[in-house]
Amino acid sequence: MDTTQLLKGVLDMAVLAVIAEDDGYGYDIVRRLRAAGLDEVGDASVYGTLRRLYSAGALSSYVVPSDGGPHRKYYGMNPHGRAMLDEQRANWTHFAGTLTRLLEKPQPSVHLPTIGDNS
Repeated sequence: MDTTQLLKGVLDMAVLAVIAEDDGYGYDIVRRLRAAGLDEVGDASVYGTLRRLYSAGALSSYVVPSDGGPHRKYYGMNPHGRAMLDEQRANWTHFAGTLTRLLEKPQPSVHLPTIGDNS
């Protein structure tokens, strides 16, 4: 199953969940998402998501100087972001439960006629 479309639909929630654990900079967040099992997440997608969530007021940011390279822009969760994550978590739990129940329903067996079968 190609999970690319699924990932697009839940990336905001996944990024918020990672940042809720601990503030992080772009590549650190990508690394943490991949370590959690979202191996197919793209760097550009995460950076775009961070910019969008920041613009929506869900994240705060601050710059930390680096001894070995450019300064790093860290993102942290603010109250609006926590509220967004809480709402998305509730929506996901409801949606996933509904889909799980749908998939667990016994499927009726279908009789497919074969060539020469007159039934």
